[in-house]
This record gives sequence, structure tokens and C-alpha cells, in this order.
Amino acid sequence: MAESHTTLTFNVQRLAPELIVPAKPTPQELKPLSDNDDLGSLRFHIPVVHLYHENPKMRNKNPANVIREALAKVLVFYYPLAGRLKEGPTRKLMVDCTG
Repeated sequence: MAESHTTLTFNVQRLAPELIVPAKPTPQELKPLSDNDDLGSLRFHIPVVHLYHENPKMRNKNPANVIREALAKVLVFYYPLAGRLKEGPTRKLMVDCTG
């Protein structure tokens, strides 16, 4: 039986990057990464796009706003993910948690 292929087409409007900060104040500190997380062989980026099926409950909501608000809330508990990577004098990576 022959496979049928459907082409999915959609428009994307790219806007300026936006910084999402934690919804509540977080500690201000410098956190060094563990030696395992600081391996030079792990310093690369893999671009990925995830696609999900539509949820009927979310039909009238702006997905960008939902993601923005949810990310701000979760960053309160995982605040180092909102920090900036810094490289120390010995190339040791640290996360600058700016609160």
C-alpha cells in the first residue's frame, strides 16, 4: 500500500527576543556548575522545534502568552535557569543568578 504524505504549511512571524524573568523575587548568587556540567565537550547547541496536538480548552488563548506566564511562574522554583552563564578565570562555567 502506498504511503500518503500531507504537507503542513503555516506562517510564522518572528518578533524581537523577549527576556522572561521569574514571577517573584529569587536569590541573587553565583552558582558554579558541577564538573560534569562543565565539560568542554558539552558546550554546543542543538536547535529543536516541538509540535503538539491542539488542546480544545486552549482554543481562545494566545499560546505565546500562556508559555510566557507559565515560564515566569516555574522560574521562581528553578531560578538558576533564568540566570546567565559566565566563564570564570579558569574557564569554569558559573550561573549568575541576578534575582
